[in-house]
Amino acid sequence: MLPAIVELTSRHAERTLFTRFIPAAEPGRGPGSWARYYRRWAELTLSRIDNSLVDLMPELARFVPPAKLLDKRVYSPWTEGQLDAMLGGSGVDTLVMTGGETDVCVLATVLGAIDRGFRVVLVTDAICSSADQTHDALMELYHSRFSEQVETVRLQDVLDGWR
Repeated sequence: MLPAIVELTSRHAERTLFTRFIPAAEPGRGPGSWARYYRRWAELTLSRIDNSLVDLMPELARFVPPAKLLDKRVYSPWTEGQLDAMLGGSGVDTLVMTGGETDVCVLATVLGAIDRGFRVVLVTDAICSSADQTHDALMELYHSRFSEQVETVRLQDVLDGWR
């Protein structure tokens, strides 16, 4: 999926926003159930992983700037209000989404965008999950339950239709 995201970003880097998940600093840190999560997945905390793994991939980092970067400590980029502030008054009404994981961060982003009334275009060949079964289940959910709010398209369709 990386080549697809690079292709899309290269066409409109100035209109691109990357969100980056930043894990807790240490095991057991985080509000509420996040503390339990980071006790279970201690190896994913900043104190235990190579911190370069949190960085954008070099193929994407080269677009920042003009692309923007939003760090988040939970799955949803909407929770802390920064994304709303960035988009507020911008005239943006459509969000073209790519990324991973289909069934975690992408899902949280899609649902927040739906709640805010954005047109959501999900680029199917530019999203992924580490679990095929839940990726496939989410794709079915988008088609069956969210068909009026989520458009699923291939990258070439986006490139062909983007002015």
